[in-house]
Amino acid sequence: MILPEPIDLETWTRRETFEYYRDQVPCTYAITVEIDVTPLLAALRRTGRKTYLAQIWAIANAVNRRREFRMALTEAGAPATWPVVHPAFTVFNAARETFAAVWSQYDTDFATFHERTAEVLADAASATTMFPQGELPPDVFDVSSVPWTHFTGFSLQIDDGTRHLLPIFTIGRHVERDGRTFMPLAVQVHHASADGFHTARLVDDIRELTAAPGWVG
Repeated sequence: MILPEPIDLETWTRRETFEYYRDQVPCTYAITVEIDVTPLLAALRRTGRKTYLAQIWAIANAVNRRREFRMALTEAGAPATWPVVHPAFTVFNAARETFAAVWSQYDTDFATFHERTAEVLADAASATTMFPQGELPPDVFDVSSVPWTHFTGFSLQIDDGTRHLLPIFTIGRHVERDGRTFMPLAVQVHHASADGFHTARLVDDIRELTAAPGWVG
């Protein structure tokens, strides 16, 4: 079983910030941004690969670049980081008007990830339970999609969520403007894990991936 790797508190530059926002003023914050997905959608049309899976992979790739978005706690409650985190995501069952929460193993190669995750997506579309794969593993972060509406702000209120250190992403309906296509993306972050600087850098990483989608194939 893979366990998160403890952080060396003696050398960790964010130790004071982590302890403050975990113990004294525990809080999360949310930011909603627009991502230009015009080049990404064009690349996907050429390959026939699924937009949702490409969005999930781009987010997962950006998340795995930065250890502040792979945060965890050891059993003793000490800060640690997962070596890799995997995306858990929602899949809508239109007939039941319910959703399933499933996950797929992250792979640095998008084609490999897409092939594996397309099967998970297809199976989950007819799921009649919320967790058809069983309990989600601890080393996953959440992605959900609200493709029925465009939004400019989105936040979650997590009751007693001080131990939930991994980010949460929500994707909204694309909007066309001046010949470009934009995707709203909400990012929910625990302040103990990451500051605004880190989240801005994460968003820039996602923008970089959607602007240069050579990884699509």
